Amino acid sequence: MILKRIKVLTPYEIHTNVYIIQDELSKETMVVDPGAEVDKIIDMLDILKADLKYIYLTHCHGDHIGGVSELQRRKGGKILIHRFDAEGLTNPGISLTNFLGIDASFEPDSRLNDGDLLHLGDLEFKVIHTPGHTKGGTCLYCAKEGFLISGDTLFRGTWGRTDLPTGSLEDIMDSITRKLLILPNKTIVYPGHGKSTMIREEKPIYLELKPRLD
Repeated sequence: MILKRIKVLTPYEIHTNVYIIQDELSKETMVVDPGAEVDKIIDMLDILKADLKYIYLTHCHGDHIGGVSELQRRKGGKILIHRFDAEGLTNPGISLTNFLGIDASFEPDSRLNDGDLLHLGDLEFKVIHTPGHTKGGTCLYCAKEGFLISGDTLFRGTWGRTDLPTGSLEDIMDSITRKLLILPNKTIVYPGHGKSTMIREEKPIYLELKPRLD
């Protein structure tokens, strides 16, 4: 497996993590949350000789979807998002695209549900519905490689904002404690913004109410 993180800058000066995941043998590839700077993403896809299968969106906010239409036009791939966030792709009041200065409005190719499985060659990914940041937010878990793409649900030392449209503090805490912290302690977490972490490093924040000090 190949996993690359590309840090992109959106028009509102927000840095967002884009992830490129590839099965090395088949070259089947998935891009997660192409929020901006599509040329940088395509340069890496070309280096990897990628066969772009999926454009996976962890949620519908503009800083995560700004480059989707251009990427699909130039490289193909099916756009995937949880069914509860599909509306946000065409509703600026939910996606915040107008506020963020981003021009993005499109329909997904497929609407996902909790527990759905995606495949790149021999790699398998499980969709975990984690409402809270948005009502249709999801994480993507690969048990074989031991990592989680957490979108804006779980960050290093904190959690995603819940004061935006369709957000809920109660829901995000439930998502983290009941769906993410049950994953193996050694699971690496790759968030939508900032540095990576591990499940075992985040548990004390939620289960013991201890602040992260590093």
